[in-house]
Amino acid sequence: MKKNIGSKLALYPMPITVIGAMNGDKPTWTLVGHLGIIGHDRVMVSLAAPHFINGCIKETKKLSINLVNEVMLPEADYVGSVSGAKADKSAVFEYDLGDAGAPLIRKSPLTIECSVVDVYHTSGFESFICTIDNTYVAEEHLNEKGKVNYDSLKPVLFEFPTYQYLKTGEVIGQCLSFKKMPEK
Repeated sequence: MKKNIGSKLALYPMPITVIGAMNGDKPTWTLVGHLGIIGHDRVMVSLAAPHFINGCIKETKKLSINLVNEVMLPEADYVGSVSGAKADKSAVFEYDLGDAGAPLIRKSPLTIECSVVDVYHTSGFESFICTIDNTYVAEEHLNEKGKVNYDSLKPVLFEFPTYQYLKTGEVIGQCLSFKKMPEK
């Protein structure tokens, strides 16, 4: 029997990301573990309403989602621990501007450049609904068919409420490959 633990968000672990946006002529960054896929052409980035970067995103209507691997975790953790209102985080990562104008972290193995099409407000949070403009992947993380190879990319996962970072594990099977009714 399962125990009811109340109204708890328990859809974890999730990939950890660094969100980037332009603050005038410089980028600003923040660590985000609350994102979602809301269709094959839309993603959602949820940020606490008081975050400094929210104003930058609303002004430019552009953001980047930079997947974090273990190599960039120290910098990613840092940008999540200080406010852009109190610290200039523009030099934490080397970056390029994407084709749509969002800052792309060079060290990130995979970056999605997005345009904001809506903002969904909930108590204390702003969730940015975005279209995907471009997806950039380091070539060593593409398979022979040109698809992302997450075995080599190894994104860091975030587990809430313990605030732990987890490594990705081994492949346990192909989706839709079990095709038989499991025996009881």
